[in-house]
Amino acid sequence: MTAVDWTRMPVSLLGGRPGHPDPLVTSLLDHPVTDPASALAWARTVDAVPGSGETRQLWEALATAAAIDLGAARAMEPHLDAIAILAQAEHGVPAGEETWGVYAAEGGEPLRAHKQGDSWIVTGTKQWCSLAGSLDLALVSATRDDDRRGLFAVALRGPGVQVEEGSWHARGLAEIPSGPVHFTDVSATPIGEPGWYLERPGFSWGGMAVAACWYGGAVGLARSVFSAASSGKPFLLMHLGAIDELLESGRRALAEGAALVDSGEASGARGRLLTKRVRATVARAVEETLTRVGHALGPAPLALDKAHSKRVADLELYVRQHHAEKDQAALGETLLRSDAPPW
Repeated sequence: MTAVDWTRMPVSLLGGRPGHPDPLVTSLLDHPVTDPASALAWARTVDAVPGSGETRQLWEALATAAAIDLGAARAMEPHLDAIAILAQAEHGVPAGEETWGVYAAEGGEPLRAHKQGDSWIVTGTKQWCSLAGSLDLALVSATRDDDRRGLFAVALRGPGVQVEEGSWHARGLAEIPSGPVHFTDVSATPIGEPGWYLERPGFSWGGMAVAACWYGGAVGLARSVFSAASSGKPFLLMHLGAIDELLESGRRALAEGAALVDSGEASGARGRLLTKRVRATVARAVEETLTRVGHALGPAPLALDKAHSKRVADLELYVRQHHAEKDQAALGETLLRSDAPPW
Protein backbone atom coordinates (compact mmCIF):
# COMPACT_ATOMS: atom_id res chain seq x y z
CA MET A 1 0.00 0.00 0.00
CA THR A 2 1.26 3.45 -0.91
CA ALA A 3 2.14 5.58 2.12
CA VAL A 4 -0.48 8.22 2.87
CA ASP A 5 0.36 11.80 3.77
CA TRP A 6 -2.14 12.17 6.57
CA THR A 7 -1.38 15.88 6.98
CA ARG A 8 -3.04 16.42 3.59
CA MET A 9 -6.04 14.19 4.28
CA PRO A 10 -9.34 15.90 5.20
CA VAL A 11 -11.70 14.48 7.79
CA SER A 12 -15.16 14.19 6.26
CA LEU A 13 -18.46 13.90 8.10
CA LEU A 14 -20.03 12.54 4.94
CA GLY A 15 -20.01 8.82 4.21
CA GLY A 16 -16.97 7.81 2.22
CA ARG A 17 -13.86 9.80 1.42
CA PRO A 18 -14.56 13.09 -0.39
CA GLY A 19 -12.91 13.59 -3.75
CA HIS A 20 -12.67 17.34 -3.29
CA PRO A 21 -12.81 18.88 0.19
CA ASP A 22 -14.94 21.94 0.80
CA PRO A 23 -13.14 25.29 0.38
CA LEU A 24 -12.98 25.81 4.14
CA VAL A 25 -11.17 22.52 4.69
CA THR A 26 -8.97 23.12 1.65
CA SER A 27 -7.89 26.47 3.07
CA LEU A 28 -7.02 24.77 6.35
CA LEU A 29 -4.91 22.12 4.61
CA ASP A 30 -3.16 24.83 2.60
CA HIS A 31 -2.33 26.71 5.83
CA PRO A 32 -0.26 24.41 8.09
CA VAL A 33 -1.81 24.37 11.58
CA THR A 34 0.70 22.64 13.79
CA ASP A 35 0.67 24.91 16.85
CA PRO A 36 -1.62 27.44 18.56
CA ALA A 37 -0.16 30.45 16.74
CA SER A 38 -0.65 29.02 13.25
CA ALA A 39 -4.09 27.71 14.22
CA LEU A 40 -5.23 31.12 15.43
CA ALA A 41 -3.80 32.77 12.32
CA TRP A 42 -5.99 30.51 10.18
CA ALA A 43 -9.03 30.90 12.46
CA ARG A 44 -8.86 34.69 12.02
CA THR A 45 -9.56 34.19 8.30
CA VAL A 46 -12.82 32.31 8.94
CA ASP A 47 -16.20 34.03 8.95
CA ALA A 48 -18.41 30.92 8.81
CA VAL A 49 -20.58 30.34 11.88
CA PRO A 50 -22.86 27.45 12.86
CA GLY A 51 -26.38 27.78 11.53
CA SER A 52 -25.30 29.67 8.42
CA GLY A 53 -25.45 26.65 6.12
CA GLU A 54 -21.77 25.81 6.66
CA THR A 55 -21.93 23.98 9.99
CA ARG A 56 -20.74 20.65 8.61
CA GLN A 57 -17.85 22.30 6.77
CA LEU A 58 -16.86 24.21 9.91
CA TRP A 59 -16.87 21.06 12.04
CA GLU A 60 -14.98 19.17 9.33
CA ALA A 61 -12.29 21.85 9.46
CA LEU A 62 -12.02 21.49 13.24
CA ALA A 63 -11.87 17.70 12.94
CA THR A 64 -9.26 17.91 10.19
CA ALA A 65 -7.09 20.19 12.32
CA ALA A 66 -7.53 17.89 15.32
CA ALA A 67 -6.48 14.84 13.33
CA ILE A 68 -3.21 16.63 12.55
CA ASP A 69 -2.61 18.25 15.95
CA LEU A 70 -5.09 18.47 18.81
CA GLY A 71 -3.36 21.47 20.35
CA ALA A 72 -3.99 23.43 17.17
CA ALA A 73 -7.68 22.50 17.17
CA ARG A 74 -7.97 23.30 20.88
CA ALA A 75 -6.60 26.80 20.17
CA MET A 76 -8.89 27.62 17.24
CA GLU A 77 -12.16 26.18 18.57
CA PRO A 78 -12.80 28.86 21.29
CA HIS A 79 -11.88 31.67 18.89
CA LEU A 80 -14.41 30.39 16.36
CA ASP A 81 -16.95 29.95 19.15
CA ALA A 82 -16.44 33.58 20.21
CA ILE A 83 -16.99 34.75 16.63
CA ALA A 84 -20.26 32.80 16.53
CA ILE A 85 -21.39 34.20 19.91
CA LEU A 86 -20.71 37.78 18.83
CA ALA A 87 -22.54 37.23 15.54
CA GLN A 88 -25.59 35.90 17.42
CA ALA A 89 -25.75 38.87 19.76
CA GLU A 90 -28.47 41.43 19.10
CA HIS A 91 -27.52 43.52 16.06
CA GLY A 92 -24.27 41.53 15.91
CA VAL A 93 -21.00 42.60 17.51
CA PRO A 94 -17.93 42.96 15.26
CA ALA A 95 -15.13 40.60 16.27
CA GLY A 96 -12.40 42.69 14.69
CA GLU A 97 -8.98 41.32 13.84
CA GLU A 98 -8.07 40.24 17.37
CA THR A 99 -7.86 36.75 18.80
CA TRP A 100 -10.56 35.66 21.24
CA GLY A 101 -11.12 33.20 24.05
CA VAL A 102 -14.31 32.10 25.81
CA TYR A 103 -14.09 31.68 29.59
CA ALA A 104 -17.47 30.61 30.90
CA ALA A 105 -16.63 27.73 33.25
CA GLU A 106 -17.88 28.24 36.78
CA GLY A 107 -16.16 26.93 39.90
CA GLY A 108 -15.56 28.40 43.32
CA GLU A 109 -16.27 32.07 43.90
CA PRO A 110 -17.70 33.52 40.66
CA LEU A 111 -16.25 36.43 38.78
CA ARG A 112 -18.25 39.55 39.70
CA ALA A 113 -19.52 42.31 37.38
CA HIS A 114 -20.39 45.72 38.82
CA LYS A 115 -22.00 48.77 37.24
CA GLN A 116 -19.97 51.99 37.52
CA GLY A 117 -22.00 54.84 36.12
CA ASP A 118 -22.76 53.86 32.54
CA SER A 119 -19.94 51.32 32.42
CA TRP A 120 -19.22 47.84 33.77
CA ILE A 121 -16.14 46.40 35.49
CA VAL A 122 -15.31 42.81 36.43
CA THR A 123 -13.37 41.74 39.51
CA GLY A 124 -12.33 38.33 40.79
CA THR A 125 -10.76 35.15 39.49
CA LYS A 126 -11.80 33.14 36.45
CA GLN A 127 -10.73 29.51 36.22
CA TRP A 128 -9.83 27.49 33.09
CA CYS A 129 -8.69 30.40 30.93
CA SER A 130 -7.00 28.73 27.96
CA LEU A 131 -4.19 30.71 26.29
CA ALA A 132 -5.09 33.84 28.27
CA GLY A 133 -1.50 35.02 28.10
CA SER A 134 -1.50 34.85 24.29
CA LEU A 135 -4.93 36.16 23.27
CA ASP A 136 -6.18 39.71 22.81
CA LEU A 137 -9.73 39.52 24.12
CA ALA A 138 -12.14 37.12 25.78
CA LEU A 139 -15.80 36.59 26.48
CA VAL A 140 -16.19 35.88 30.19
CA SER A 141 -19.22 34.94 32.24
CA ALA A 142 -19.69 36.92 35.44
CA THR A 143 -22.30 37.32 38.15
CA ARG A 144 -23.89 40.77 38.20
CA ASP A 145 -24.95 42.78 41.23
CA ASP A 146 -28.49 41.37 40.87
CA ASP A 147 -27.02 37.81 41.02
CA ARG A 148 -27.88 37.14 37.39
CA ARG A 149 -25.20 35.66 35.16
CA GLY A 150 -24.07 37.81 32.26
CA LEU A 151 -21.53 37.61 29.46
CA PHE A 152 -18.91 40.33 29.01
CA ALA A 153 -16.13 41.14 26.55
CA VAL A 154 -12.83 42.05 28.19
CA ALA A 155 -9.34 42.92 26.97
CA LEU A 156 -6.68 40.52 28.22
CA ARG A 157 -3.68 42.80 27.69
CA GLY A 158 -4.87 45.84 29.62
CA PRO A 159 -4.41 46.93 33.23
CA GLY A 160 -5.93 44.84 35.99
CA VAL A 161 -5.50 41.48 34.23
CA GLN A 162 -3.07 39.00 35.78
CA VAL A 163 -2.58 35.59 34.19
CA GLU A 164 -1.49 33.12 36.85
CA GLU A 165 1.63 31.47 35.51
CA GLY A 166 2.90 28.03 36.46
CA SER A 167 -0.43 26.43 37.36
CA TRP A 168 -0.76 24.25 34.23
CA HIS A 169 1.00 20.91 34.80
CA ALA A 170 -0.82 18.80 32.23
CA ARG A 171 1.14 16.44 30.00
CA GLY A 172 -1.64 16.61 27.43
CA LEU A 173 -2.32 19.92 25.66
CA ALA A 174 0.79 21.26 27.33
CA GLU A 175 0.92 24.14 24.82
CA ILE A 176 -2.59 25.30 25.85
CA PRO A 177 -2.11 26.56 29.43
CA SER A 178 -5.54 26.88 30.99
CA GLY A 179 -4.96 28.27 34.45
CA PRO A 180 -6.69 31.05 36.40
CA VAL A 181 -6.81 34.72 35.47
CA HIS A 182 -7.26 37.41 38.12
CA PHE A 183 -9.26 40.51 37.19
CA THR A 184 -9.12 43.74 39.20
CA ASP A 185 -11.59 46.43 38.13
CA VAL A 186 -11.27 45.54 34.46
CA SER A 187 -13.48 47.39 32.01
CA ALA A 188 -16.09 45.08 30.48
CA THR A 189 -18.69 45.32 27.73
CA PRO A 190 -21.93 43.37 28.25
CA ILE A 191 -22.86 40.99 25.42
CA GLY A 192 -26.57 40.23 25.39
CA GLU A 193 -28.98 40.33 28.28
CA PRO A 194 -28.41 38.37 31.52
CA GLY A 195 -28.84 34.66 30.84
CA TRP A 196 -28.63 35.11 27.07
CA TYR A 197 -25.33 33.25 26.75
CA LEU A 198 -26.81 29.99 28.04
CA GLU A 199 -30.23 30.38 26.43
CA ARG A 200 -29.12 31.16 22.85
CA PRO A 201 -29.29 28.26 20.36
CA GLY A 202 -25.57 28.50 19.66
CA PHE A 203 -24.67 27.41 23.19
CA SER A 204 -25.63 23.85 22.27
CA TRP A 205 -23.96 24.10 18.88
CA GLY A 206 -20.66 25.08 20.48
CA GLY A 207 -20.76 21.89 22.53
CA MET A 208 -20.99 19.83 19.35
CA ALA A 209 -18.09 21.73 17.79
CA VAL A 210 -15.93 20.58 20.70
CA ALA A 211 -17.08 17.01 20.01
CA ALA A 212 -15.93 17.45 16.40
CA CYS A 213 -12.44 18.16 17.76
CA TRP A 214 -12.55 15.01 19.92
CA TYR A 215 -13.64 13.05 16.86
CA GLY A 216 -10.79 14.41 14.75
CA GLY A 217 -8.28 13.50 17.46
CA ALA A 218 -9.59 9.93 17.46
CA VAL A 219 -9.33 9.83 13.66
CA GLY A 220 -5.67 10.81 13.97
CA LEU A 221 -5.05 7.83 16.25
CA ALA A 222 -7.09 5.50 14.06
CA ARG A 223 -4.89 6.40 11.09
CA SER A 224 -1.90 4.96 12.93
CA VAL A 225 -3.74 1.65 13.33
CA PHE A 226 -4.80 1.75 9.70
CA SER A 227 -1.17 2.13 8.62
CA ALA A 228 0.02 -0.65 10.93
CA ALA A 229 -2.78 -3.02 9.89
CA SER A 230 -1.33 -3.39 6.39
CA SER A 231 0.78 -6.15 7.92
CA GLY A 232 -2.39 -8.26 7.94
CA LYS A 233 -2.01 -9.43 11.53
CA PRO A 234 -5.43 -10.70 12.68
CA PHE A 235 -5.61 -8.78 15.94
CA LEU A 236 -4.65 -5.53 14.25
CA LEU A 237 -7.40 -6.12 11.70
CA MET A 238 -9.88 -6.86 14.50
CA HIS A 239 -9.03 -3.65 16.30
CA LEU A 240 -9.17 -1.70 13.02
CA GLY A 241 -12.66 -3.01 12.33
CA ALA A 242 -13.83 -2.17 15.84
CA ILE A 243 -12.36 1.34 15.59
CA ASP A 244 -14.12 1.90 12.27
CA GLU A 245 -17.42 0.90 13.88
CA LEU A 246 -16.85 3.35 16.73
CA LEU A 247 -15.81 6.25 14.54
CA GLU A 248 -18.73 5.73 12.18
CA SER A 249 -21.14 6.19 15.09
CA GLY A 250 -19.41 9.45 16.00
CA ARG A 251 -19.34 10.64 12.40
CA ARG A 252 -23.03 9.97 11.87
CA ALA A 253 -23.94 11.79 15.09
CA LEU A 254 -21.94 14.87 14.10
CA ALA A 255 -23.25 14.84 10.52
CA GLU A 256 -26.85 14.66 11.73
CA GLY A 257 -26.20 17.36 14.31
CA ALA A 258 -24.73 19.70 11.68
CA ALA A 259 -27.67 19.11 9.34
CA LEU A 260 -30.19 19.86 12.10
CA VAL A 261 -28.34 23.04 13.09
CA ASP A 262 -28.41 24.35 9.53
CA SER A 263 -32.06 23.39 9.02
CA GLY A 264 -33.12 25.38 12.08
CA GLU A 265 -34.22 22.27 13.98
CA ALA A 266 -31.61 22.42 16.78
CA SER A 267 -32.82 25.21 19.02
CA GLY A 268 -34.39 25.23 22.45
CA ALA A 269 -34.98 21.96 24.26
CA ARG A 270 -34.45 19.96 21.08
CA GLY A 271 -31.02 21.49 20.57
CA ARG A 272 -29.99 20.81 24.15
CA LEU A 273 -31.06 17.17 23.88
CA LEU A 274 -29.31 16.81 20.53
CA THR A 275 -26.06 18.19 21.94
CA LYS A 276 -26.10 15.84 24.92
CA ARG A 277 -26.65 12.87 22.62
CA VAL A 278 -23.98 13.90 20.11
CA ARG A 279 -21.37 14.60 22.78
CA ALA A 280 -22.11 11.34 24.59
CA THR A 281 -21.90 9.35 21.36
CA VAL A 282 -18.62 10.94 20.28
CA ALA A 283 -17.09 10.73 23.76
CA ARG A 284 -17.84 7.00 23.98
CA ALA A 285 -16.35 6.44 20.51
CA VAL A 286 -13.24 8.42 21.47
CA GLU A 287 -12.69 6.65 24.79
CA GLU A 288 -13.08 3.18 23.26
CA THR A 289 -10.86 4.16 20.34
CA LEU A 290 -8.13 5.21 22.78
CA THR A 291 -8.35 1.77 24.41
CA ARG A 292 -8.39 -0.09 21.09
CA VAL A 293 -5.41 1.86 19.75
CA GLY A 294 -3.43 1.04 22.88
CA HIS A 295 -4.23 -2.64 22.56
CA ALA A 296 -3.49 -2.67 18.83
CA LEU A 297 -0.15 -0.86 18.87
CA GLY A 298 1.22 -1.67 22.31
CA PRO A 299 3.73 0.46 24.22
CA ALA A 300 6.24 1.20 21.45
CA PRO A 301 4.58 4.29 19.88
CA LEU A 302 3.72 5.65 23.32
CA ALA A 303 7.41 5.53 24.23
CA LEU A 304 9.13 6.17 20.90
CA ASP A 305 6.75 8.14 18.65
CA LYS A 306 6.54 11.76 19.81
CA ALA A 307 3.54 12.67 17.67
CA HIS A 308 1.58 9.57 18.71
CA SER A 309 2.27 9.90 22.42
CA LYS A 310 1.33 13.59 22.28
CA ARG A 311 -1.92 12.81 20.49
CA VAL A 312 -2.88 10.21 23.11
CA ALA A 313 -2.11 12.55 26.02
CA ASP A 314 -3.89 15.47 24.33
CA LEU A 315 -7.01 13.46 23.56
CA GLU A 316 -7.24 11.86 26.99
CA LEU A 317 -7.33 15.32 28.55
CA TYR A 318 -9.50 17.01 25.93
CA VAL A 319 -12.28 14.40 26.02
CA ARG A 320 -12.61 14.92 29.76
CA GLN A 321 -14.59 18.03 28.91
CA HIS A 322 -17.30 15.39 28.70
CA HIS A 323 -18.13 14.72 32.33
CA ALA A 324 -18.74 10.98 31.91
CA GLU A 325 -21.45 9.64 34.22
CA LYS A 326 -22.46 13.16 35.27
CA ASP A 327 -23.28 14.09 31.68
CA GLN A 328 -25.03 10.76 31.11
CA ALA A 329 -27.22 11.49 34.13
CA ALA A 330 -27.98 14.93 32.68
CA LEU A 331 -28.99 13.27 29.42
CA GLY A 332 -31.28 10.89 31.32
CA GLU A 333 -32.88 13.78 33.20
CA THR A 334 -33.45 15.65 29.94
CA LEU A 335 -35.19 12.60 28.47
CA LEU A 336 -37.51 12.29 31.49
CA ARG A 337 -38.49 15.94 31.14
CA SER A 338 -39.36 15.55 27.46
CA ASP A 339 -42.98 15.83 26.41
CA ALA A 340 -42.92 12.42 24.75
CA PRO A 341 -41.01 9.13 25.13
CA PRO A 342 -37.65 9.44 23.34
CA TRP A 343 -37.77 6.24 21.28
